[in-house]
Amino acid sequence: MLEVTDALRKALPGAAMGILVMRRAGNPAGHPEVAERIEQLEGELRGRFADRNALRALPAMAAYEAYYKRFRKTYHVLLQLESVALKGKPIPRAGALVEAMFMAELKSLLLTAGHDLEAIRGPLRLDVARGGERYVMLNGQEQQLKPGDMMVADADGVISCVVYGPDRRTRITPQTRDVLYAVYAPPGIPEDAVRQHLQDLQANVRLAAPAAQVEVLNVYGTG
Repeated sequence: MLEVTDALRKALPGAAMGILVMRRAGNPAGHPEVAERIEQLEGELRGRFADRNALRALPAMAAYEAYYKRFRKTYHVLLQLESVALKGKPIPRAGALVEAMFMAELKSLLLTAGHDLEAIRGPLRLDVARGGERYVMLNGQEQQLKPGDMMVADADGVISCVVYGPDRRTRITPQTRDVLYAVYAPPGIPEDAVRQHLQDLQANVRLAAPAAQVEVLNVYGTG
C-alpha cells in the first residue's frame, strides 16, 4: 500500500504515516448522527480549552510546530482548533467523509489528508520533496513543493504534502464511496497516537456508514 523511501528515512528519522482505507463508505451530506457528534465535539473543545496556551501545551503540538517552523509556517490545524474552541466557530460541514476527518484532526491534532481511493493510480510512495515537484492543490492552483517537506505520490504524481495539503485530482467528492486517509506524523509523534487516531477516524466514518469495510489500517515508520 505504501512505500517509504530511503531518502525520507534519512531526512526524517522517527517520522511516520498512518493509512486508513475504507470501502463502501459513501459521502452523505447532513447525516444526523455525524451532525450530533460534531456538536458534541464542539462543546467538548470549548469546555476543555480556555486560551491559546492550553492549546500549545497539547502533546502533539511541539512536534508539529517544530516541523512547520522549518518552513516558516504555522500549523493550520492549531488555527482551526483555535477557531472552534476559542472563537466559537463551527466545524465546517463538508460531507460525512470530510467531517469525519475534521473531527479526528481536532481531537488529536494529527494532520490528515483525505483522498478518493478510485482516483489514486498505482502504489503510493511516502517521500521527501526535492523542491521541483509540482501539483494542483484543492483550490485549483498549481504549487511547487518546498524542499524537505514530507509528501505522498502515486503513479501520476503528488497527491498531498504537509505544508500545502491534499491535491485536487484525488479529492473526496460527493460521489466518493471508497476513501483513503493519510496521517502525517513528524518526528516526536508516537506511532501509538497515530494508530489511535486512525481508529477514531474509522469510528467517525461508521457514524454515517455502519457497513463500511476497513481494508487497511496501518502505521508506516521511517525508523
